Amino acid sequence: MIPIRSRRALLLFCSLAIPILSTGQTEGLRVGVAKADITPARPCMLGGYASRTNLSTGVHDPLSARATVFEHDGRRLALVSVDILGFYNETAEPLRNAIVDACGLQPAQLMLAAIHTHAAPIPVLAAGKFHPNNVDYTKTLKDRLVKVTKDAIDGLRPARIGIGVGASPVGVNRRERATDKNGQPLIRLGRNPPGITDHDVQVLQVRERDTDQIAATLFAYATHGTSLGGKNLVVSGDVLGLAEQFVEKYLGNGIVGPAFAGASGDIDPWFRVLPEIKTADNWIPEPVLLGTFLGEEAIHTSEGIRDFSPNGPVASLLKTIQLPAKADPQNPGQTNSPPLPFAITAARVGDVALVGLGGEVFNEIGRAIKDLSPFPRTIIITHCNGAAGYLVPARAYPEGGYEVKTTHFSPEASDAVIKEVASLLRQLKNE
Repeated sequence: MIPIRSRRALLLFCSLAIPILSTGQTEGLRVGVAKADITPARPCMLGGYASRTNLSTGVHDPLSARATVFEHDGRRLALVSVDILGFYNETAEPLRNAIVDACGLQPAQLMLAAIHTHAAPIPVLAAGKFHPNNVDYTKTLKDRLVKVTKDAIDGLRPARIGIGVGASPVGVNRRERATDKNGQPLIRLGRNPPGITDHDVQVLQVRERDTDQIAATLFAYATHGTSLGGKNLVVSGDVLGLAEQFVEKYLGNGIVGPAFAGASGDIDPWFRVLPEIKTADNWIPEPVLLGTFLGEEAIHTSEGIRDFSPNGPVASLLKTIQLPAKADPQNPGQTNSPPLPFAITAARVGDVALVGLGGEVFNEIGRAIKDLSPFPRTIIITHCNGAAGYLVPARAYPEGGYEVKTTHFSPEASDAVIKEVASLLRQLKNE
């Protein structure tokens, strides 16, 4: 939790996108990309399931951090995708500060986002809170996040960007309707195909302007990284991480394929919480199957992009708003629970908007933001610059379920976030 005095200072400093002057400014857009390995060298506690009590036992596929830095007229935006669960245990601020300070960025110019895989180490910097290997891992992670962002900045060169939208059925609404032993309706985690789901695969391709070679293929998709469950103790990027790896292996030539988790608070992969990565009898492991399926759609979509722009602007806004807290279940009549912070980042690169939300956001909230956006394309990125937990629409509270039970926010919170994002996007549109 950021101290109140620090939060106020951060709000004041970050609510405007202030340009950074840079030597070597050029007309048009410049983009730099880089990738760093963040696979744990030693066994760690994996994040996402409270039932786990043992350290990881191996690595199925590597974890990476991928940085894409956009620059136009001296303004920069660093978009960093990290193959971990999220920035829990108060790690968002120190990791962000390390990158911002080392790279000459302003806080609003960094979108630090996790893909939310539940098969990566829990990030923690406070000694004694988790296994010491996790502390060591997170310190190493901080250094590598700084370096990968610096490398992307050092690699800035004239570029063009294009955007395309595909679709994939990999993600499915997980709020399954059932009944309890008394025949009363309830919501449990499962598979709910008729439920609200956004199948969009949004792809942002970066091409070097001088050679027309692909430098990066970024993509966003709404799904949890929960194809592997709590019994799995093997490190993996899960669906989104495996999709990144497929894209990069297929394209080759050092092309970077960062993924971002869309509004997926109530979305799981089609195959979910599996106990292991099954390979016996020629079985294709479900995470690999789903990751490949999603990666192939990202490639198909990128190949269909025809319009590329070398223009800006690049602009960004960061605002931490205070949201109403949910009443204490032990004191349901209590109305004076202090408000809770929620980080919102809004950015634009040319005519593409990016919205970073610091929590696990229900799919319909992301859809509402896209519908209200004044930009032709708006990419929703969750687990970005914070880890505030579930953000649930008001209509879901009477239904109950895991997300409603565990959210820290009241039913009014989601509308407040949508309203604030819409305001920030309008400001950016007038750049």
